[in-house]
Amino acid sequence: MSAWRARLGAGLLHPACKPAVGLLLMAPLAALIWGVMQDSLGANPAETLIRNSGEMTLRCLLLTLAVTPLREWTGVAAFARLRRMLGLLTFTWALLHLLAYSWLDMGFYVEDILRDVAKRPFILVGSLALLLMLPLALTSFNAAVKALGSVRWKRLHRAVYAVALLAILHFFWMRAGKLNFGDVAVYGALLAVLLGWRVWRAFGARASTAAS
Repeated sequence: MSAWRARLGAGLLHPACKPAVGLLLMAPLAALIWGVMQDSLGANPAETLIRNSGEMTLRCLLLTLAVTPLREWTGVAAFARLRRMLGLLTFTWALLHLLAYSWLDMGFYVEDILRDVAKRPFILVGSLALLLMLPLALTSFNAAVKALGSVRWKRLHRAVYAVALLAILHFFWMRAGKLNFGDVAVYGALLAVLLGWRVWRAFGARASTAAS
């Protein structure tokens, strides 16, 4: 292993690595809370909180999907130890996104929320993405892997690909109202690379099996 791979692997295995990554990815929450306290979130603080929590969900989701490609591209197996934490951070931000919408936009009125979900497609697909994330978060622990068995656990967690597609569709439809697609294009391109690599790898593995 080259020197830089050794250093990267050692850094990822350091006890402080996970807390540092967790703090880094939750730091925007502290910034948002501070913005609320200082009244510096603009003319529509509720919208700022909803949009920012939604984008952080998507960023954490893309980071989660990037773990396996990074591990294989770099040859540093230690990347894998971050996957579970990143997945749980994604779910945490998704819950904060839901909380911000349900509280600040809808005042926790369940009937109004249900009507809004049925009326607006981008909220419907976002809700579906969150529902699919729930069993993934609940089975992200060693006891769940043992209870389900490795094969069934892996099959269940492939639902993350559907979550990613629903999340990017949710983001696209949300931005479509204002014809603002710059960020959508960036996130969509990253997702296309991450999912495209998996498709390419799967076909490559099948071709190798057939050839042998």
